[in-house]
Amino acid sequence: MDDTRHELAKARWRKSSYSGSGDQCVEVAVLSGGRRAVRDSKDPASPVLVFTSTEWTAFLNGIKSGKFD
Repeated sequence: MDDTRHELAKARWRKSSYSGSGDQCVEVAVLSGGRRAVRDSKDPASPVLVFTSTEWTAFLNGIKSGKFD
């Protein structure tokens, strides 16, 4: 877990261009091994969720297929 904390400390976070200026945004960072970290953009010190590359791909496919509409 220490490796992940180290990566998170150096992570380059980005917010979707679709987010606009609203308060309900998340930021995503790419980690080693294709993992993704997600956090609340308005509270960078909040807990971070880390997903494997397989989990992240399944999530993106769900978005693209309208599963969460």
